[in-house]
Amino acid sequence: MESTRQKKIASLLQRDLAEIFRANAASDFPGTLVSVSKVRVSPDLGLCRVYLSVFPTDRSESVMAFCEDQAPKLRAALAQKVRNQLRIIPALHYHLDDSMEYEANIDRLLREGGENPIK
Repeated sequence: MESTRQKKIASLLQRDLAEIFRANAASDFPGTLVSVSKVRVSPDLGLCRVYLSVFPTDRSESVMAFCEDQAPKLRAALAQKVRNQLRIIPALHYHLDDSMEYEANIDRLLREGGENPIK
């Protein structure tokens, strides 16, 4: 269970990371929408898992590769934004959030009128 402190830090990091991605989206990955869907912080506040949602989904691998390659620069940009709120910036690990794709697949299956298992 997340503590109140973890939730506050996760919210702060999510907001600032989303702003960083929004500011650099046009130059780093044009024509791609990248949103920070969720941020989870470890209890010791040393590790941060960042879940990214990418549209269109076929560009998700290139965005994830960019995040892994540019991880130190992204962490430094985040440190500049939160330097007055946090003393230590957690290590950032990026994960692809495919929940929107999963939801769209379920919606497509239901709309196609296949066999309804709920009757």
